[in-house]
Amino acid sequence: MSRAIALSALLLVAPAVGSAEVELSFYGGVQSAPASDVKVRDPEIGDDDFSISWEGKSFSAPVYYGIRATRWNDDFGYGLDFAHNKVYPKDGELPAGYDVLEFTDGLNTLTVNAYRRWDHAFGDMTPYVGGGLGIAIPHVEVTNGTSETAEYQVTGPAATWVAGATYPINDRWAVFGEYKGTYSTNKADLESGGTVETDVFTNAVNMGVSFNF
Repeated sequence: MSRAIALSALLLVAPAVGSAEVELSFYGGVQSAPASDVKVRDPEIGDDDFSISWEGKSFSAPVYYGIRATRWNDDFGYGLDFAHNKVYPKDGELPAGYDVLEFTDGLNTLTVNAYRRWDHAFGDMTPYVGGGLGIAIPHVEVTNGTSETAEYQVTGPAATWVAGATYPINDRWAVFGEYKGTYSTNKADLESGGTVETDVFTNAVNMGVSFNF
């Protein structure tokens, strides 16, 4: 499902293919998330407010990854970014009555981004910054003993910000490294008729490869 979302993101920018300098980027890395407050409103087990400390487990299946399509006009660019973020509760963080509460396939975000780059500012290296707004599309996984929720939902707005640098391999290919942060507001429906709410920040150090045409 998350791969289908990523493919849809790329298809949205297909009309730009063939225009001056379109860049497709693929990245992975190490992603983490600080603790966040969680609010559950459940008619079966009652209301509950608590905090969870998250971990990303970036290299555990399904792995953390992202896909980005950007159209550049000189030093300014715009495009779409799909990120397959993940958050698991640290051991012992779930309150009594919960067997599962996580977003591991994943805490997906799809954003429309704008970028500024400084072409060859340090020899062949080109630094860049960017940011954007979009939506969160997580796979909501909540099991509380009386009901089980496991499905993709659009849960609210999302934002992203990035800073990094790219280095060319040849005329078409380049490698890059960056810091990337995301913020998502998530209000998801539970099978019991209730809701679960939490706002999550993620931080990632990415390495990736880009193809320009």
